[in-house]
Amino acid sequence: MNKIVLVLLVLTSAIFVNTRVYAQGEAAVPFLLLAPDSRASGIGESGGAIADNSAAIFWNPAGIAFLTGSDVGLTHSKWLPQFNLDLFYDYLTFRQYMEELDGSVTASITFMNYGEFVRTSSASPDPIGTFRSFDAALTLGYATKIHPDWGLGLNFRIIHSRLSDKPTENEQGSGVATTVSFDVATMWRPADFNIPFIGDFGNRFSLGVNLSNLGPKISYIDQAQADPIPTNFRLGLAAILLQDDFNSLTFSIDFSKLLVDKGVSQTDAGIIGDDTTGTGSAAGTVKRKDFYEALFTAWTDQSFSEEIRDIVTSMGLEYWYGDPTDFMFALRTGLFYEDPSFGNRKFITIGAGIRYDMYGFDFSYISTSVFKDGENHPLADTLRFSLLIGWGGTPDKIRGFPRGL
Repeated sequence: MNKIVLVLLVLTSAIFVNTRVYAQGEAAVPFLLLAPDSRASGIGESGGAIADNSAAIFWNPAGIAFLTGSDVGLTHSKWLPQFNLDLFYDYLTFRQYMEELDGSVTASITFMNYGEFVRTSSASPDPIGTFRSFDAALTLGYATKIHPDWGLGLNFRIIHSRLSDKPTENEQGSGVATTVSFDVATMWRPADFNIPFIGDFGNRFSLGVNLSNLGPKISYIDQAQADPIPTNFRLGLAAILLQDDFNSLTFSIDFSKLLVDKGVSQTDAGIIGDDTTGTGSAAGTVKRKDFYEALFTAWTDQSFSEEIRDIVTSMGLEYWYGDPTDFMFALRTGLFYEDPSFGNRKFITIGAGIRYDMYGFDFSYISTSVFKDGENHPLADTLRFSLLIGWGGTPDKIRGFPRGL
């Protein structure tokens, strides 16, 4: 079991690491926060306001409200290549516009493979069997317009985590757990938007908000030891800065924050936060707030300056060249930044993509070498590859954001 603990610690550290000492990790099933598709990954993981294909199920499902037609997407990535572990990540998406529903139905499957592990006992290091570990999620959603300029997206998700197929020795419970979550998102994409002294950004500006992974805690042992899932707030903005018949340049920026009760006790060590142990001291069992409470308390459990520094910023540029009805290619770059005291994930991304007829292909690459100690970062040299097949919709990616037929 030691190996699986190591793998999960590495995965968690690659997603969110905090230099403060908390009574527990911030959240379980951290694979739900992994940026799934290559396009948004190429622009610094800032897809909250672009969201114009089926991968928007993750970034902002409300973006799908502005689309017609259908598409299927598939992403594959070998995860944490620096550690040479048997980890890989797959993401499959689908969306279908249905006129009778006045919107689109969506679905996605997320699968995180942790590989095979050797089972031993406390009495002997000799192998007594093997087992495989994985996390998976099935998401079903619906997106529709509530106004010509406003989209609404809703997702429901079943989460299944299989860390071990049976308990270790005399442990209670098992390494298998299941829970559910839902997402609520909105998108503003105005057809008319004139900014004084700057110009007309009608159908060239987008603002999106997504509250994802709202749901009950997940329990492997018993409910008293349940951990929250990674509820996340994302605010995204995007603007097409340059466009003509064959060229477009889009800037995007996202701000995101994990809305999870950290279970911090206010002790003599000076850790900032409310006493959530229920005992008035750090010696008791930490009682984590439920997600509907943490939605509010997660914004105020630190000082104001710390709350601001706890927000992750990602931004990027995407350039397209070509004929939207025939062949196009894209170049992308981006920056992902997390404060050194609140995770210290910092990396540059690059990416590219092509679109031909109904087919699309994208890849992205993470570089950490430009930052101090970046060469040893677990996310260094991560590659993602995505395939997109779309039909029946508007292929216009140059003359403004797509708004459907």
